[in-house]
Amino acid sequence: MENFVNIYLYGKKYSVPSELTIMKAMEYAGYQLVRGCGCRNGFCGACATIYRIKGQQELKTCLACQQKVEEGMFVATLPFFPLVKQVYDIEKIKPEQQIMMQLYPEIYACVGCNACTKACTQGLNVMQYIAYAQRGDFAKCAELSFDCVMCGVCSSRCPAEISHPQVAELARRLYGKYIAPKCEHLEKRVAEINNGDFKQLLEDVMNKPVEELKELYNHREIEK
Repeated sequence: MENFVNIYLYGKKYSVPSELTIMKAMEYAGYQLVRGCGCRNGFCGACATIYRIKGQQELKTCLACQQKVEEGMFVATLPFFPLVKQVYDIEKIKPEQQIMMQLYPEIYACVGCNACTKACTQGLNVMQYIAYAQRGDFAKCAELSFDCVMCGVCSSRCPAEISHPQVAELARRLYGKYIAPKCEHLEKRVAEINNGDFKQLLEDVMNKPVEELKELYNHREIEK
């Protein structure tokens, strides 16, 4: 049993292989995951999990599909968080500070405890991007929150009940629509696709055998 560790899932003890992630360990133990799991690659944020190690008081957060099991790990998965998602029309709002005051006024109740940053499963500086949102600096908020997977763990630890992922999403949408420079070559290519300029080329590619497609992919020209 050298390569096995003892973990506790919902209070029940299991012995599982030490190389497994929490998610795979749950399946190894016989759990059928019908919620709280999604992409299984750390991108969707569906498997937000809280755990602690036996003998330690600190609660830790992670994504179950990424975190490996440890000896004496007590696990509790979190199927969802009741985040506040305000309804708005991106065509009718502008990248101005008052839009945050109007839609997410709770961000101004932030006490600066940094619990959101400590809890983030992606290691993002959550409190800082909320500070940028407070000031209406949507470009910096969008940049710092870019890797957010919207798992909601940050909000679970927030005494001000801020919906950090939704605030960040609004900032990124405002930045993308109104602030980010236009990508002219992309717009041109989309127009060419809509015009059917690549229809025959795409059909030719779709009809190629798999091995030839692999060769084309492996020797493709990569933009510097």
